[in-house]
Amino acid sequence: MSRVGLFGGTFNPVHMAHLRTAEEVREWCGLDRVDFVLSAVPPHKPRSGLAPVTHRLRMLELAVAENPGFAVNTLETKRAGRSYSIDTIRACQAREPQADLTFILGADAFAEIDSWKDYRDIFGLCDVCVISRPGITTGKLPIAVADAFCYDSSRGVHVHRSGHAVIFLTVTALMVSASDIRKRLASGQSIRYLVPPAVADYIARQRLYSEGVSGS
Repeated sequence: MSRVGLFGGTFNPVHMAHLRTAEEVREWCGLDRVDFVLSAVPPHKPRSGLAPVTHRLRMLELAVAENPGFAVNTLETKRAGRSYSIDTIRACQAREPQADLTFILGADAFAEIDSWKDYRDIFGLCDVCVISRPGITTGKLPIAVADAFCYDSSRGVHVHRSGHAVIFLTVTALMVSASDIRKRLASGQSIRYLVPPAVADYIARQRLYSEGVSGS
């Protein structure tokens, strides 16, 4: 049975902190592969400033190309409507029924998971790895789901009644954000060492995120 992580996001654009986080989760959780799940129509983020999905997909492909433990998951780009995580998890299970899935999300998103579609069902379908964000580190379950878990002190994880676990993982706090990268590009500043070279080259060729340019 393969162990697969599902790491979702708009990746607008994908950057070094995304890649380093995925690598640390892959190593810590013993995953065979981390799928970068590209959100086509994110339900919790504004669409203004969002590069076309074709460009975000190509940047992801370039970013993960040299890591055999990474892959790009395009399920959400092929599904109509908003990109809900629960639908993606179910689709991944249907596509790879023998895979043991771990859903990866940030501590900030986890704190608001009760606003997600069918959020309670997520914990019954797969493990969940909650990653720290710069300035945000938490080991607490949201009140909305806490009654479905007990703490396993021997493993240091919260175990759901289904047997799946919630793992809190502190990752390297790289102060890199997609919004900052977009601001730098709009003002003509360098993004070298913030994104992989191939991604920086693609952004330059396509004139993405330049002020007044959508790249469409």
